[in-house]
Amino acid sequence: MIILGIDPAIRCSGYAVIKATAVREMSVIDCGVIKNDRSMPHTECLRRIAGGIRDLITTYNPDAISIEDPFLGKNPSTVIILGMARGAILAVCGELGVPVYPYTPTTAKRAAVGNGKAEKGQVALIMSAMFHLEAEQIPLDATDALALALCHAQNAVRPALQMLMPKTL
Repeated sequence: MIILGIDPAIRCSGYAVIKATAVREMSVIDCGVIKNDRSMPHTECLRRIAGGIRDLITTYNPDAISIEDPFLGKNPSTVIILGMARGAILAVCGELGVPVYPYTPTTAKRAAVGNGKAEKGQVALIMSAMFHLEAEQIPLDATDALALALCHAQNAVRPALQMLMPKTL
């Protein structure tokens, strides 16, 4: 099973593509970020995010996509901008017919690290050890995407746990 994990953001969306054949048989195929310069208008950022996700889906043909569920922040405009980035991603996933499963940041971090409040650096250390990568090779914005992909894989490869998977978006 190929899973694409996505941590959406308007300026730097993290992604991770993993292959999971069993609970203890997972490997990273690709991980990185879709980066947008601060000077770019939101419309250009959204176009680039959608194009990047489209390229990842057509290149790796994932069986499922795991995306960070939105959380309510203190700044309403930040929440709206995050929603726009997430909407661009969901539109591409719908267009290409790939099922999308939402997970909260806490759930993904708990699955990856055992602590739902873990910092990105802690997640990077665990992900680097688990997937035999150098922690410095993982962009910080891709660490949560790795955790999201791992979170979905842990449920998806175990038939008894598939009932715990969230409904597709």
